[in-house]
Formats: sequence, C-alpha cells, structure tokens
Amino acid sequence: MLFARIDTPAPTPDDGPMPEPESPLPLSVAIVCKSNEQTIGRTLDSVKGLAAEIVAVDSGSTDSTIPMLEEAGARIVRSEWLGHIKTKQKALELCTHPWALSIDSDESVEPDLAASIRKAVTKNDPGVVACRVNRKVWYLGRFLNHAWQPEWRTRLVRRELTPGKIRWGGVDPHDKLMVDPGAGRVLELEGVLRHDTIADFASFLEAQVRLSRVSASSLHKAGRGSNAWKLMTSPPGAFLKQMILKNAWRDGWRGWCAAGSAAAATLMKQIILLDLQGRDAEGREGDGRGEPPDPPRTGAPGPDPGPSESNPGPPARSA
Repeated sequence: MLFARIDTPAPTPDDGPMPEPESPLPLSVAIVCKSNEQTIGRTLDSVKGLAAEIVAVDSGSTDSTIPMLEEAGARIVRSEWLGHIKTKQKALELCTHPWALSIDSDESVEPDLAASIRKAVTKNDPGVVACRVNRKVWYLGRFLNHAWQPEWRTRLVRRELTPGKIRWGGVDPHDKLMVDPGAGRVLELEGVLRHDTIADFASFLEAQVRLSRVSASSLHKAGRGSNAWKLMTSPPGAFLKQMILKNAWRDGWRGWCAAGSAAAATLMKQIILLDLQGRDAEGREGDGRGEPPDPPRTGAPGPDPGPSESNPGPPARSA
C-alpha cells in the first residue's frame, strides 16, 4: 500500500478549530546506526510526535546520518561496534522513559502501527510487559505480503524490566528481544513495521555474504556445525519454505527473488560453516572476519534463513 501525503487546507470559519496534535508518549525509541542516510529519514519521521525521546547509538557514521539525527532531536551516543546483540542492548539500556521501542535504521512505523502503539502505551495495562509487531519488507513500491510472513518481532517493552527480565539475545546477526517466561503478557499489535531492506537484489545478495559469514562464525563458536547433507538439503528447503509454506509466489517475481535469496543465504552459511570446520580439523586458522564491515548503501543486509523469533525473515539493519 502506498501512503500519499495529502496537504490539509487551512481551516475556514465554518470548519471550526483545528484538532490539537497528540502529545508524545512516555516512550523512548532506541536505534542503532552507521551511515544509514538513505533509510533513517523515514525511520525518524515515522516516530515524530509519537515518542518523547529518541536514543541513537552510532558506530561511526560518515555520511549525513548524524545531522539527520540532530535535526530530529535525537540523543546520540557514539560507540564502537559491539555486535548486533550487545549494541542493541546498549541502546535499550540508555532509554529513560517507561516504555521503549527498539527499531532499526531501515525500519519505519506505519500509521496503523503507530495508532496501536499509542493505544497500548496509553492504556498501560500493568499485566502487559511487551508487544510484538509484524514486520513486512517493502520493495519497489509495495509490501511483500507473503514472503517471510508473518514476521512477528518483540519491539515494544517496559524499560524498567531491562535487562533483568527483558534483554536482547539470540546468535549474531540473528538478534531477538527476549522476554523471560512469567514476566507478564506479550501482546501482538495491529499494524505494520515497514522494512526497507532491499535496494535491489544484486546488492541484497552481496550483503548476504557478510551476514552469512557473521552467522557461520557465531554458530561455529557455539559449537554448531554443518555437513554434506545440510549443504544439499538446507538451501532447497529454505526456497520451498518461502514458495510453498509462505506462498511467496503470490508476491509475483518479487516473491521468487525473495525465496531465491533465502536459499542463497542458507547455502552461503552452510559453505562457510563447513569451511570453518574443515580448517579446525586440519589445524588451520580462519580468516578472522567474523565481524561485519561497513554496511551496504541501504536496508538490512539480507534475510535471515535460520530461526528468528517465530519465523525466518530479513534481519534488522544494524551497523
């Protein structure tokens, strides 16, 4: 769905008074970023008037990201890149308001989701400790309504429960915001978190190599491995999951590309993981490139072919 901006004419005497703009919520928005000028403008615009505070942890932007954050009134904290999980945890812990919304520099809150967030925070049900949102990839003027769907992500949380009962976890780069069992209810909010992760599929696939390297390195350190069977079966399995189980074909050629990129990411991850195992077996050191280099020009670098919170989907853009 395209949202066109419509300028509202000035009121006439017959129109009555203009409605008062809604006040910002007792809400902090936490963002991690690095040289994201092509997407962060939409991110900041989408929370304008919604949140009382924007906290941005920047890992060395060299473009106009910092001026854009300053113009939006964000509190900017410079930090070295700590990895996806630790950097997002740092941003979350820097928030000061009762509620915190964690979003990435290529994600934006659509109006229907903004309304749901406002309702949840205003109601402030003491039994609710967090809320999940559905993230959808936006590509060339439309949402992918089937590929990687639904992709529920916990993003809105009670700040006072962090880091004790709510914290970022997972395995880099597939981070997830985790809520301890028994902490309280987690709601699913109506609306969409827009994900501008794909500039074009050529650069998307290039970025997959970087994330596949990080993912394989993390899995290798955790003692997980690959084998010839996984190398043969995991990529077609990822493709068929998107095409058949998720009905990605209904997104047209975009869906075919999305399913193909999921298979490619899985293949690359299994190859790199198998290579790391082989180096260990032969007593050879790896190349040590587990941490990501500078990000691609827009969007998050590629879909998550492995498990995330509930379904595979494109991981959030970090630094």
